[in-house]
Order: sequence, then structure tokens, then C-alpha cells
Amino acid sequence: MTAAVRIRRMGPLPQVTMRAAPADRALRGRLGAALTVAPPTTPNTVAEAADGRLHVLWLGPDEWLIVRPEGAGPDVAPAQEAAIHDAAADAFVTSVDVSANRVGLEITGRAARPLLAFGCALDLDPRHLGPGCCAQTMVARAGVILWALGAEPTPSFRLLVRPSFATYLETWLRDAEVGLG
Repeated sequence: MTAAVRIRRMGPLPQVTMRAAPADRALRGRLGAALTVAPPTTPNTVAEAADGRLHVLWLGPDEWLIVRPEGAGPDVAPAQEAAIHDAAADAFVTSVDVSANRVGLEITGRAARPLLAFGCALDLDPRHLGPGCCAQTMVARAGVILWALGAEPTPSFRLLVRPSFATYLETWLRDAEVGLG
């Protein structure tokens, strides 16, 4: 591995998908209080709790992914779901623990953007996909949620990929890394 990029498979990440009516401001307020951060309503953005221990990724007009840090424990997602449903009161909200549905791969270093550009059709320029942004896309023909974390000169990304594609994608990234020189 070159010093220009670091690829790391992450430990378990507690994740919950949530669907709710984004136009219901009262509901969004209650969910924000329960989550400690309001779900973002701007497309392809990520909201972070003040303590940094919870992120809410915008996946669609009425869909978000709530992600806790790796190693947070298996009981975190069910507790998160209970808090969501308590906050919803009688408003329509759905949530599903999807912790086992995606594996996290972290890519960090000054060559992280060029490495991802080998297999991703998105414009990865930091003006379009900088820290606090996310997108559902393909990397090396594997469906991923691409999440930009760190800023230049040492950008950092997290790829959330299905477990059945994780080894393939990690191997592809390491092979593509060789092409960076």
C-alpha cells in the first residue's frame, strides 16, 4: 500500500433506515430531538450530532440512514428504532435495523479521490462532493453509499457496501491503488 492512500475495512456499524414525511416540520423536530440532530432535508447531505456519535445521511426525499460509530454495540440500533417510534407519536414513520446490510470501507489519503475516480462516474471534485456530502452510486460496478468525511489535503471517504460485495470492492480498490504509482 502506498503512503498516498489507506484502505481499511471497518468493524460493525449500527445502521437504521428511516422513512418519514419530510414536510411534517413538527415530526422532523421531534425526530431531531430524539436523534440529537435533525434529519437533513438538503439532498445528498449528512447531518452530524454535536457529539459526533451519530450521523444522518439523506438518501431520498423521505429516506435517511442513521449511522452510529463502529463498535457502538448491537443494542444501539434497536434502541434507536424505539426512540424514533416514540418521537413519531401518531405520525407515520418506518425504521429498520440494517446494521448487517452494509459493510464500511474507509479510504483516506491524498490519493483517495483519484483512486475512487478509477471506478466511479460521479464528479468527485470537493466542490461537489466535499465533507458532509453523500451519494448513492456505483464504484467498480458495486452499489455503494459514498460518504465524504475529511477535507483536502487528506480527504477521507466511507463506502457502505453490501457484505456480498465487500471483499470484491476492497480487492478492486487495492488493485486500483497500484495504478496510482
